[in-house]
Amino acid sequence: MNHLVPVAKNVLITGPPGVGKTTVIKKLSRGLNDGACGFYTREIRAGGKRVGFELVSLKEDRRETLASVDFNTSYRVGRYGVKPSRLEPFLEEIENNLHEEREVICFLLDEIGKMELFSQRFRSTVRQVLDSRFPVVATIMSASNRYADAIKNREDTGLVEVSRENRDELPWELLKVVKVHYPRSMDD
Repeated sequence: MNHLVPVAKNVLITGPPGVGKTTVIKKLSRGLNDGACGFYTREIRAGGKRVGFELVSLKEDRRETLASVDFNTSYRVGRYGVKPSRLEPFLEEIENNLHEEREVICFLLDEIGKMELFSQRFRSTVRQVLDSRFPVVATIMSASNRYADAIKNREDTGLVEVSRENRDELPWELLKVVKVHYPRSMDD
């Protein structure tokens, strides 16, 4: 096993904006051949500028705008208004796959960040997934936050920082870790 990734059931990916964390999650998802459940976050751009963030499901054909410069809401991160309720269908999908015997190999979450943490249900679902028998790979905010710091300090959790030097190799190293912790043989 390469030294890049800790061999923990739950692996958290951190790093500066734009380094490739979401790309690592998407490549890992493809490597799991539809065995991943969760979502990734995609930038919404207009006129060459970032104007929001969209959630994209890994299992179902679902997209929702989570944050936008056009949202008028009391939940704010920088110039973006956030609608935490937009997480609900994604959380329901995760919970359904967590509690039913489905073809899930791994849970992927992009990301555990300021916008998502406005949702109490998101916080609860993250804890359930981390406590489950399934491996979890999630991106997480690097800034200090009481909730995020507690997750980073879990005994069953490893932390890896994405850099331009390691980002191309990370998805394949993470795939090896998932195979070590997957509760059933991936060949079944």
